[in-house]
Amino acid sequence: MKMLTIAGAVLAVFGAFVLVKGMSYPSERNVIKMGDMQITAESQRRVPAYVGGIALIGGLALVGAGLSGKRIS
Repeated sequence: MKMLTIAGAVLAVFGAFVLVKGMSYPSERNVIKMGDMQITAESQRRVPAYVGGIALIGGLALVGAGLSGKRIS
């Protein structure tokens, strides 16, 4: 398999996973800071669905370009 096709397949699988299952990442922020003491809060933020859609479409485009044999400059 060509490297372009493999990269496109991985990107498409990631995009489909984000669209179907959803994905989140931890986000930390300072709540209170007084001198050397600080209080932080950690929350989970979701990856927006449009990121998964863009990744899926881009991955499918890369797979198509890899299978057709045309080079992308």
